[in-house]
Amino acid sequence: MKGVVLISGSGSNLQSLIDNASSIDLSIEAVISNKKEAFGLQRAQQSNIPTHALDHKLFSSREDFDQNLSQLIGQYNPDIVILAGFMRILTAEFTQKYTGKMLNIHPSLLPKFQGLNTHQRALDAGEKEHGVSVHFVTAELDGGPIIAQSKIKVLANDDVESLAKRILIEEHKLFPEVIHWFTQDRLKLEKNQATLDGQLL
Repeated sequence: MKGVVLISGSGSNLQSLIDNASSIDLSIEAVISNKKEAFGLQRAQQSNIPTHALDHKLFSSREDFDQNLSQLIGQYNPDIVILAGFMRILTAEFTQKYTGKMLNIHPSLLPKFQGLNTHQRALDAGEKEHGVSVHFVTAELDGGPIIAQSKIKVLANDDVESLAKRILIEEHKLFPEVIHWFTQDRLKLEKNQATLDGQLL
């Protein structure tokens, strides 16, 4: 299946997708970032994947940026749009266009800790467990139907850095697996619920 990956930063999840692409039946057609200095763009270029930088600061509104982003994605006619550390809140119009074919990875056990600074917030809340979630994207920030989660125990001596490092390991395992479900046509969004092989998740 053809996919377009959206990033904003270092692209470590992108790298795990590049490394696993053939085994998960994913052809990454392009990588798009809203930040031209994002290291993830270099990762894509090293693998001969077309890249685009679309600076959100050059657009007068969120709607204007999303329209341009949508046009750019449309050039590749993807079967799946993958948000791999894309730090933009998307408009309802944009998310509706890709309903059922846009996936996001989020570093918390949703619905806990939507938004930013999830590791610090988990520590501040005294959580015993923390983790990562993959979900379908809807207009609600980090609120789309959850597909899969991976959990780790929060250790007594954990800080943001140590927690982030261990969560990232889980992200790099979980995201390719979930995307493989999608490329095999096993994962669907039906009536705003995630299903795998016809069973509700």
